[in-house]
Amino acid sequence: MHAHRPVIMATEHALSAGHYLASQVGYAVLEGGGNAVDAGVAAGMALGVVQSDLVNFAGVAPIIVRMAETGQVVSIDGLGTWPKALDPELFMREHGGTMPESILRTVMPAAPDAWLTALERFGTMTFAEVAEGALRLARDGYAADQWMCEYISGHEAGYRRWPQNAAIYLPGGRPPRPGDHFVQRDLGRTIQHMIDQERANGMRGRIAGIRAARDAFYRGDIAAAIADYHRDHGGLVTREDLASFKVRLEPTVVGRFRGLDVHCCGPWSQGPALAQTLALLDGLDLEGMGHNSLDYVHAFAGVLALAFADRERWVADPAFFDVPLPEMLAPDYLEARRALLDPARAFDGFAPPGDPLRGLATLDTPPSWSDGAGDTLTDAHDSRPRGSVEASVGDTSYVCVVDRDGNAFSATPSDVASESPVIPGFGFCPSSRGSQSRPDPRHPSGVAPGKRPRLTPNPALALRDGKPYLVFGTPGGDVQIQAMAQTLANIVCHGMDPQAAIEAPRFATYAYASSFAPFESNPGLLALEGRIPTAVHDGLRARGHDVESWPEWTRKAGAVCAIEVAESPRLLRAGADPRRGAYALGR
Repeated sequence: MHAHRPVIMATEHALSAGHYLASQVGYAVLEGGGNAVDAGVAAGMALGVVQSDLVNFAGVAPIIVRMAETGQVVSIDGLGTWPKALDPELFMREHGGTMPESILRTVMPAAPDAWLTALERFGTMTFAEVAEGALRLARDGYAADQWMCEYISGHEAGYRRWPQNAAIYLPGGRPPRPGDHFVQRDLGRTIQHMIDQERANGMRGRIAGIRAARDAFYRGDIAAAIADYHRDHGGLVTREDLASFKVRLEPTVVGRFRGLDVHCCGPWSQGPALAQTLALLDGLDLEGMGHNSLDYVHAFAGVLALAFADRERWVADPAFFDVPLPEMLAPDYLEARRALLDPARAFDGFAPPGDPLRGLATLDTPPSWSDGAGDTLTDAHDSRPRGSVEASVGDTSYVCVVDRDGNAFSATPSDVASESPVIPGFGFCPSSRGSQSRPDPRHPSGVAPGKRPRLTPNPALALRDGKPYLVFGTPGGDVQIQAMAQTLANIVCHGMDPQAAIEAPRFATYAYASSFAPFESNPGLLALEGRIPTAVHDGLRARGHDVESWPEWTRKAGAVCAIEVAESPRLLRAGADPRRGAYALGR
């Protein structure tokens, strides 16, 4: 597979991130003696500046970390909860069963706590040391890139809803153009305030300083500004909510694929759907089908449809919903689900959800909750209006790091500033990730006080014989697990290096309920990049897929970053997706 960029080969350390400036920030930390967590946190916070159209400083930041010393893999959810004052029936009663684009989407801002928790527990540096790059880029500015300018231009109406958002993202009254100097001074002052609070408490040690920076956000002036703005503008977040919030360290979900243990985030995200996708694919002869052949794409899309059907029915915040994870990954259940695949025909609309509790391939009783588009869902196959694929692209970025000691870091920060108001004078929007909760509290992912939405961002880490093999992830909303599974299969089944595997043409099914309000669907829709042969497109149509032909390269297919680890001899091979502004670095 020819690649347009070289795979980055390193023997010391490597980093790949969704924006080249964030890669530079993280790499400088590695070169300065920081470990993978220090560098990942630095790059992640920088993404919240240079991609603040896609990654909010106060948004979400799910993280997976493996420390070489212990061999333990742990996830940090990096995901906010609904305010305690939320009435679970609010959206059904006052908004027609839909999720409005407003301050009411706000859940707790989790990214600052996620970065600081990772730094405190697994890092070696101070907050000031890892935040310096993000601070400089916010305060002094940087050249706006084409992807950022395109996104802001496409969402201009959203930014104009709030004057403080427009002041930042529409400087001079218009979207920025590529090369324009883009400055976020208010966000810079927020980061500087956290650094100042750390330094004021630094005499008590690194940990005390990091906790002081956290308190500055969740208990001090920043928290007061968030809560006061919500009080004055019809929001629900209170100072008590912020003071009591804490991200959670939880076990990962493990999917088996070709002898690998692929660690995914928990059921507060779509991580279980990635684990299930890989476990289902593990029973197929992907190698024998041939890469991106008609049979290959058809079978791969069918597996994804099965996983998405189970995601909709069974995956939600496990603190509120009994998620049958062991049963969903049980070999007998997977085999029963795999048997639903018809090699000659696509599913009619949606694939049916299974019944993992009884080990049955299909669920007898259809769900009866509202679908989030204002209608009651009584037919699991095709109940929602056809939606926009463009609207389903999602927002997010990604960063992965492997250091000289073999520590591994994987994070998928996210959230936008076009759906929720910026806190005036502070330069960020508290997380609008409530857009991924269903308005009906009876839905497994329905709203409830203290509950987490079901998040699309889901970093991953694959181990071989207990040691890191591939650290990988991508933006792309519902396309994330699809791009990740294809990239992993490209490496493991088809012998590609990470850069070639990332650049290989991709496809994506949309035959599921979107994870984003208004939760539209595109039953039967399968999109393919134009580099996949025309004969494959035509053959898929003949098998019942509603085929959409993408351009040869499209950001809709995700923007995967990955680092492959070879132990003997030690070699790191890193790749980054040219579909967006991602870049890899290593030495």
